[in-house]
Formats: sequence, structure tokens, C-alpha cells
Amino acid sequence: MRRIHAFLCGALLALLALPAAAQSGLRTEGDVAGARGIYEAEVPVNSQSEADRNAGLARALGKVLAQLSGDRDVMNRPGVLAELRKAKDYAASYDYRQDQGTSPGGAPTFRTMLVARFRPAEVDALASVLGLPVWPQPRPKPVVWLAIDDGSGPRLVGLAQVNAARPLLNRAVERGYKLGLPAGNAAEQALVGAIWRQDVAAVARASSRYQPPMQLVGKLYRSGGGWKADWTFVDRGKVLSTWSNSHADARQAMAAGADGAADALVKRYAKAGATLGEAGTYRVTFTGIRNTDDYLRLSAALQKMSVVRKIVPVRVAGDSYEVDLDLLSGLPGFERLAGDDAPFARVEGDAPLYRMK
Repeated sequence: MRRIHAFLCGALLALLALPAAAQSGLRTEGDVAGARGIYEAEVPVNSQSEADRNAGLARALGKVLAQLSGDRDVMNRPGVLAELRKAKDYAASYDYRQDQGTSPGGAPTFRTMLVARFRPAEVDALASVLGLPVWPQPRPKPVVWLAIDDGSGPRLVGLAQVNAARPLLNRAVERGYKLGLPAGNAAEQALVGAIWRQDVAAVARASSRYQPPMQLVGKLYRSGGGWKADWTFVDRGKVLSTWSNSHADARQAMAAGADGAADALVKRYAKAGATLGEAGTYRVTFTGIRNTDDYLRLSAALQKMSVVRKIVPVRVAGDSYEVDLDLLSGLPGFERLAGDDAPFARVEGDAPLYRMK
């Protein structure tokens, strides 16, 4: 145990030098602001100016959508980037926090963090409009059975080495779930051989005292000039995924295990969100277009809407403009994103008719 503790403290020295509250991303009573829950996120900003705050809110909303969906590539989904530009409209509140660290030369460093909280109902509606999957809550907390070999033999990472496992645990939180560590008693330490040969059945039996019955089994070892990690994710005795990753930094190689586990969980448990209509082409009519300015206002508003993929004019008659809209979701989603600030409003009736304001 002394050797693994010495190794982990050395290899992850920069991490262990942080205060406990900064490592965990949580706050204790009397501590400064921190993000909690999937509808909150924190991001670094250059200053507390409005421009930097709005840019930070956009990045924070992107993190929230990733946490909600479990999709690490959520930013590349249609319509997401356009909607992030309006992140301040979804924000319920925000705070700032100053994180203090130490440079490689030993000088103190300071970083401003923006802690943003978003309105859950509006974020859920946005996810529905954009067709994002939803990873339901409550989410499981798999147990990590990780063995590390720095050249002197593999050792188990248990609760006593929780700070050394922070890169892995924190990355899981960023993906919207949590990982747990085994107690690390003598019987569990003896399991390191099974972990090293990826005997997931033996690991699952030893893990039966923990809930839920999910295990992330990994081994981290030196490879070439860096580190390599081999992972297996098990759910109720069934192997859901196996993968390997390499990195020059042991912390990065370790953290990638949380990504693979999240991907496996999302693939199995994420569901399509409550839809606001089916994606497709809808023919709608706008009336009350009295002049060129009205037409330009309408055209600009439609082009800015992330739910609108394509606009095809059909017919102009008097003050009416008929158009085919290719939408990411149905008309309810279109109207939800249009909001009260749109230059048009729905006219009651069966046909999709909108009148200019």
C-alpha cells in the first residue's frame, strides 16, 4: 500500500496539491459557489465583463446539454450551436468563483470560474426541440475497480487513494454521473490479479456488496513513453463495452475510462426525449405582410431559428406568404423556440397560420 500511495502521489502531484474542495468540484458549508446537478455547470472566463459572461454561459449550456443527454458530441448536433448563442435566455442565475493554484515555477495563479444555473423546464424543452436523447435520472453509480502498475507491480486504487483517482471521478461528473471506489480492504486488495487479467466474473462477485451491480474494471500501466489503460464495463454480469486508450499523462489516460463507461450507459439507457412534434417539412402561411420591411423581419427571424433547417417559398398572394419549413421538430417546437419576441403569432384554427405583429 505504501508503494502505490507513493506512486500515485508522485504521478499526480499537481492534482494532489489542490485543496480538497477544488479537487472535488463541490462546496462545503461556508465555501464558495460550485455547480451541482445536471442543470448547472462551471466554466473558466477571462473576466466578469458582459461579453465574457455571455460566452461563458454558452459554454456552460453546452455542458448542461451534454450532461442531460450523455452525448459527448452534443455540440455537433444540428441546431445546438445556434441555440447556445441565446444561453443567457435560459439562465436562471450565475455566480463567480476565484480558484487559486500554483504555477510550475511556484508562483500563485488565479482563475475566474463562472457558475451557471439553467431553468430545467426550458432546457428540457430545448432538448426536445433539438431532438436530443435524455439520460433519465436517477443515474447509477458504478464501482471502479482500477489497478495501477508503475513498474513495481499492480496495486488497487481504493478509498484511501481517492485523491489520486480524481481525474477519473471528476470526468464522470462532467459526463453527468458519478463513480465510486471500493473500500480497499485486504480481501479487495487480493483481487488485483483478477483485475489485471480482466477476470470480470471474479470482480463482479467481489463487488456484490456494492450497489448498483455495475463495475468499471481497468488497469493503468506504463507503455512506451507514456501510459496505457485497458477498460471493461460490466452491467449485471454482462460486458457492455471494452476499450483501451493511451496518453503521455497518466491522469488523462485514467480519465478516459469515465468516457467509455458513460458512452456504454448512454447507449443502453438513454431515451428519446418528450418530443414537440416530428421532424419534417411543414407548409405554413404568414399573413399581415404589408411591405418589404415586414418580409425582411419575417425572413430574418426564420433564418435565426435553430429549429428551421430549410425555407422553401411556395406562394405569395396579397399580404399572405406561403412557405414550406423543414423543421428539426414539429410546429409545437417551432412555436416554443419562436417565443414572445418573434415578429409573428399563431392564429387559432386547424391550419398552421401566423399573423405578423
